[in-house]
Amino acid sequence: MLCLPVSAALIQTRTIPNADSLRPLGLALSLCVAHAVIGFFVGLRVPRLIAAPLLAVVVWVLVSFARTTQSFWLRHVSGYFGEQLMFGEVASFKALVPHFLFTGGIAMGIALLWMRLRPLPVRIVLACAIAVAGPTGAYSMAKGWGHTPPLLIGQAPMECKGHAPKVCMPKATAEELPETHKDAVSVLGDLRAAGIAAGPEVITDRIADGRFYRPSSVHTWRVGLSYAALRGNVRYQIGFTAVRFPCTRPDLATSRALRLWTANVIGEEAAERRRVAQETTPFDGQAQVQKVVAKVLTLPAAEQRDWYRRSLVDACRKGA
Repeated sequence: MLCLPVSAALIQTRTIPNADSLRPLGLALSLCVAHAVIGFFVGLRVPRLIAAPLLAVVVWVLVSFARTTQSFWLRHVSGYFGEQLMFGEVASFKALVPHFLFTGGIAMGIALLWMRLRPLPVRIVLACAIAVAGPTGAYSMAKGWGHTPPLLIGQAPMECKGHAPKVCMPKATAEELPETHKDAVSVLGDLRAAGIAAGPEVITDRIADGRFYRPSSVHTWRVGLSYAALRGNVRYQIGFTAVRFPCTRPDLATSRALRLWTANVIGEEAAERRRVAQETTPFDGQAQVQKVVAKVLTLPAAEQRDWYRRSLVDACRKGA
């Protein structure tokens, strides 16, 4: 009962046999020992009929109270893990250290009282110092953290197929891997034929990153392959990963024109039009975007490639 705050970490880490996740497992087991020491101490001084329910209620109240406060450090030192860990996430060693310092410091202070150190005042002073130093260190470490503690991501077992591109999906959704790889090869071929530089070494499923966003690079594209396979729009999702602006806030009209032109190149114009139609805040210049793209599509292939490359630069020049 006393180890419930770390049970999620125990369950998650024991399924991932690597050093990064085994360290949190060992720390979580140490936390159970610390809780046991505290429970044993209370049980020696409080009637047994009261000690067990008292500790169960106190620990539950402390962890539950931490959930209701905006002082996030209280959550981290209590071992509370916000929401449930998402796919591919594992509690990190660093995330459990504040909880260990807080609980372990108190437990070590209690254990020191049982040691035969003379004189007694020295033992009491040392025990109090350790019991205070642990929680103080926990606070110092966790006070700057936000709602979510540091987590390990990308920990789901993956299965890959092919080479240049090597397409990777979690084993849990790997039954879609052959068809997804086929779509990836086809889309990259269409993009290269249109003059878009599209030669990633790896296309990997973004779902393994949990709640954290990791951007794609030239050689590694991160795409929501599992969700795309479920919706049947793998080609659509992979195609737009190739459109890489040299800035973070490109001009809206130009970027939409590039999206629509790319959708035509990969045969996903209908999907792009459906996406635009479902927007909650319609873009006023969409009709003009369609006119621009329709005109570009009538140009020779070489001129379309030139327009695409110029537009990538223009989007950033006109953007915020």
